[in-house]
Amino acid sequence: MKFLHYCNGQLLADEVAIADLAKQYGTPLYVYSAAHMTKQFLAYQQILQDKKHLICYAVKANSNLSVLNLLAKLGAGFDIVSQGELERVLKAGAEPRKIVFSGVAKSIEEIKRALEVGIKCFNVESEAELYRINEIAQQLGKIATISLRINPDVDAKTHPYISTGLRENKFGISYQLALDVYRKAASLNHIKIVGIDCHIGSQLTELSPFLDAADRILILVDKLKAENIHLEHIDLGGGLGVCYDNETPISASTLVSELLAKLTNYADLEIIFEPGRSIVANAGLLITKVEYTKHQDGNYFAIVDAGMNDLIRPALYKAWMRVLPVREPKSSDKKECYNIVGPICESSDVLAYQRELSVEQSDLLVICSAGAYGFSMASNYNSHPRPAEVLLEGGKQHKLIRKRETFDDLWRGELVL
Repeated sequence: MKFLHYCNGQLLADEVAIADLAKQYGTPLYVYSAAHMTKQFLAYQQILQDKKHLICYAVKANSNLSVLNLLAKLGAGFDIVSQGELERVLKAGAEPRKIVFSGVAKSIEEIKRALEVGIKCFNVESEAELYRINEIAQQLGKIATISLRINPDVDAKTHPYISTGLRENKFGISYQLALDVYRKAASLNHIKIVGIDCHIGSQLTELSPFLDAADRILILVDKLKAENIHLEHIDLGGGLGVCYDNETPISASTLVSELLAKLTNYADLEIIFEPGRSIVANAGLLITKVEYTKHQDGNYFAIVDAGMNDLIRPALYKAWMRVLPVREPKSSDKKECYNIVGPICESSDVLAYQRELSVEQSDLLVICSAGAYGFSMASNYNSHPRPAEVLLEGGKQHKLIRKRETFDDLWRGELVL
């Protein structure tokens, strides 16, 4: 996270003191760098500039309207998985023809709405979904453009909770059944086949799973062409990993250039990618305040005001995220190994284990690499309002992009009998 650095004993984001952000907006607080997101998105765009392409940002990673608007202005398309995400990207200024709709459980209402606004295509994840889309398109007098999401049975070598390309995963249509389902799709009067799609998982740090999946998908492309089923695009998904600790993930340019080499003989196909984490993860941080320190039975705890309700990744995935003190450590500081724990009444409410820190009550800490699957997975568990979100616009410029929830927001829509 290159926009974070110490100056005169204080941690800064760009040219803004973290302590000043906490004082102005309160804690817990999510902060994002617009410059970092822009740089990460353009890394995909630039390597693809000579190829017909579309970069569909995976909205689930971070769905704040200002983040979506920033990316829409850069020319992004969007990969969505619900009507809520559809309405969000439209509100943020997305072009409907740049939206692809993934997800295994698309409802009748979601399909209708997507057809009405005219999205680019549905990434169909089952034969039953294909028939539902055809039926709704017939009712509306429309032709639905579809791509089949194929499960290539490739091991993404990532956490099992975020692996999506194995045959035991719920996502996509089995590789062995794909050709038959394409034949059935071609026979439907209100379906137009435009593409093929695969997405094998998230936080991938090796190149080989991407290449293996591409090889299997291109075999299908050739078989479809032999049966006179011609595609307009190939969607190779997202999932490129980022550095949280000491990982050495491949760069977007390396990934794309390697995949483009495999597509040399498929110049007529538009190429689509669906990155999420790689664009926003290291653009974001979570600021939290130490409410108490506690030492008992040989254990040191820094009890902070952010919890698993604000950032669930460590509890859900055992994710490791860097923790930095806002006050720059001195060589003379006495340090202890602290567990950074939150206010939630669950033993799993631990943001970080065994971090060597010198902390005191009321100190501020920063949880790094929190831009992806941070706020987007936040909840009101234990009736905690969700945090505010702030966007850094370069230099000393920053703006509030989501207000902190109030207690009234917690029970909005509820009724007392």
